Amino acid sequence: MDVGSGGGSPGIPLALALPEREVTLLDAQQRKCDFLRRWAPPNARVVWGRAEEQPPGRWGVALAKALAQPQVAAEWCLPLVRTGGAAILWLGESADLERVARVSEQLGGGAPEEHGGLLVLPKVAATPPGFPRRTGVARRRPLA
Repeated sequence: MDVGSGGGSPGIPLALALPEREVTLLDAQQRKCDFLRRWAPPNARVVWGRAEEQPPGRWGVALAKALAQPQVAAEWCLPLVRTGGAAILWLGESADLERVARVSEQLGGGAPEEHGGLLVLPKVAATPPGFPRRTGVARRRPLA
């Protein structure tokens, strides 16, 4: 799942590169979803909604690029991923990896692994009850 897909990057290129896989492009703005539907390949499904509203534990991978601060993006992405999967976040230079690690631990994620500007959060356990929190709470009151 590409959370906050917006203009379709990286979700559309991933769907094109992996035609045997279903890729979900999620965005909270209807106009962006309309754009995505015009350009998405057949194996990409466009969903209009917010990460907090999606069924938890459904996807093998959730990724976010320029969605929010990494600790907030982690809270939105990790609950979507089933155990054994991973959340992948694009990092800026000012990312606080200790804060992201604390959030990951609280949500069933393992120790973050940095790979050339990407942060991989392996999902090692189920996300505890109460997550995801209501819409907007993660941004207003981050876990770390």
